Amino acid sequence: MSTAAAPAFVHSAFYRFTPLPDTQATAAALRALGAAQGLNGAIVVATEGLNGAVSGPPAAVEAFEEALRGGAVLGGAARGLSFKRSPCARDPFGRFKVVVKPEIVALGLPGADTLPAPDERDDSHVGPAAWRELIARDDVVVLDNRNHFEWRLGRFKGAVDPQVRHFRDFVAYVQAHAPQWRAEGRTVAMYCTGGIRCDKTAPWMRSLGLRVKQLDGGILNHFASLSDAERDWEGECFVFDKRVAVDTTLHETATPLEAVFDPADPGERWRLERARRLDAF
Repeated sequence: MSTAAAPAFVHSAFYRFTPLPDTQATAAALRALGAAQGLNGAIVVATEGLNGAVSGPPAAVEAFEEALRGGAVLGGAARGLSFKRSPCARDPFGRFKVVVKPEIVALGLPGADTLPAPDERDDSHVGPAAWRELIARDDVVVLDNRNHFEWRLGRFKGAVDPQVRHFRDFVAYVQAHAPQWRAEGRTVAMYCTGGIRCDKTAPWMRSLGLRVKQLDGGILNHFASLSDAERDWEGECFVFDKRVAVDTTLHETATPLEAVFDPADPGERWRLERARRLDAF
């Protein structure tokens, strides 16, 4: 039996692509659910689903998860909803907010209205152990589906950096390289922090004729699932809250904001200034 002390706080990230015709009602229900447990965090609601993270004492976070998974907000669409947990010595958020936006993750994908809906359970998803084998293959392109500053802080070994400073940069990079990848018969193995960007991007990439695989649950799931995740990873993983970054054991590092963002880059300078102003990103 483990003698490790329970963490003071838990961070729990989740998302679900599911039609939500009444976004305001969903947002109100989430606010009430979070307030009832005294949680902090940030959740985005859109007609395509929800995406968020909450934080608080372990028991309070577990009660929130059980209520959400039990259909308190999403009904039957909550079945199988997964939560990516990590321990925290301090609360990683300073408040609780739920906002309604046009998309739960905005990527600016061409022809988005004509693409199939993201499928969180299709066979393009690869578990952490199989992912390790996949990215070791010579016929695979390991593609980072995050911002440039996130790649710079930490990445899977051998991963390509699309130099994303704006969401349109990822689209441009894939469009420029897709013909070569198709001609060489390469599989594109992409990953992001929690999986949501990859889920939304995969249908568009398949529409370009690419063979796509994605890390199920993203980097956070890989770290949580493999005790030796450092074999595949170099550096740290950026997280959008007060912790700034976590290591492969999902524990907060000592990395400050100033070590993440390049003040010489206008976009990153803006992110740094904003992060300094806000209690949480």
